[in-house]
Amino acid sequence: MNITYRTIRHIMTCAVLLGAGPMNAEAQLMIYPAAGQNSQQQQQDQYNCHNWSVQQSGYDPANPSAQSSGPSFGSASKETVKGGARGAAAGAAIGAIAGDAGKGAAIGAAGGALKRGFQERDRQQQAASAPPPGLDNYNRAMKSCLGALGYSVN
Repeated sequence: MNITYRTIRHIMTCAVLLGAGPMNAEAQLMIYPAAGQNSQQQQQDQYNCHNWSVQQSGYDPANPSAQSSGPSFGSASKETVKGGARGAAAGAAIGAIAGDAGKGAAIGAAGGALKRGFQERDRQQQAASAPPPGLDNYNRAMKSCLGALGYSVN
């Protein structure tokens, strides 16, 4: 098996790219007028309740990036490099026993980078699937405000 620097670089690049998880879409509230409100009144009430809910919760779903940060390529690539270094060390030790430490290090680096890249991707996907911090408090505030104004909120 002939592993070149270019092959290792290609494998590590793929591992880094796999480390970026998808962004999470926010849940939408379903708001129904229960006291005969017209659409203009509902829009005004939603606007007022939104402003109040942002003040109460400290979270604004119209600007979620100001409160939370999503997955980044930086952490994924750092983890991939760490995995590659650990894999290279282990591969060199195994390769030395087999008679070719360089080839063992190259194989170990690629394998370690892939393993850490996949682990980081999985961690970021789990974090991305969780609702943003503050969204639950915002939704509770919206439900409370709109409920007090005669809306049914789901």
